[in-house]
Amino acid sequence: MTQQTFTPIPAPLGRPPALVDPLFLAAPRVSTFRGNYALTNASGFFFEQEQRLFLVTSRHVVIDEATQHLPDRIEIELHIDAADLTKSTGFSMPLYAKGQSAWRQGRDSGGEIDVAVLEINRQKLPANAMVRAFTPAHLQASFGAVPVDAPLLVVGFPLGFHDTVHHLPVVRTTGIASPYGIRFQSKGFFLTDARTHRGTSGAAVVMRDLSPTDGTSSLPWKLLGVHSSRMDMGNRDLVLDESLGLNCAWYADILLTLTQG
Repeated sequence: MTQQTFTPIPAPLGRPPALVDPLFLAAPRVSTFRGNYALTNASGFFFEQEQRLFLVTSRHVVIDEATQHLPDRIEIELHIDAADLTKSTGFSMPLYAKGQSAWRQGRDSGGEIDVAVLEINRQKLPANAMVRAFTPAHLQASFGAVPVDAPLLVVGFPLGFHDTVHHLPVVRTTGIASPYGIRFQSKGFFLTDARTHRGTSGAAVVMRDLSPTDGTSSLPWKLLGVHSSRMDMGNRDLVLDESLGLNCAWYADILLTLTQG
């Protein structure tokens, strides 16, 4: 058998990554540390309100008392060259300042919400950092506009897996598994049906925006939720019964509260 070698044609020098959906640049990889010791990998995304920039992830990424996961800083990976996605840099953010937690978290009538936001000091970002951020305009205001058969994506880093050359996340297709707009079991989340793994915590759950406005055209996606964890049944027979394959996604409108003031 004759084997042929395919040599890809490189993109012209200086050409911006026009073929890369901006969604990939809105979701940086998140790593947690305690001192210089690496702990876990996770997912996150950027959210901007009133000119203030935040990193959004799951609360249990920044602290999880049950498992004694107690990092003191996180690091995100930023692209720094619009013409060459192989160039990136790490950006470290402390989780505590003067003994107080630097992140914001919330709760509602259903209890604690597994979402945390950490404000990013824009002045400390690399001058050429490529950041695409969701805004309040990206939030889904009408629950009825998300039908049960809507195709959704989860954008993140399952098990830390990603394109290590271009430093980009991967997307998993998913669907809605509980009515969007109804709090599942009175909690502030809805269910999705997707194959997910550790490391996806904090990932954005999005739906294509078919009618983007001036405020969303540069990132034409609706932000529906924040992926948290897999949903399972405590009495499932681990031998006879497969995992449900369902996941919890917290409604993204909590970000309006967490990023105010």
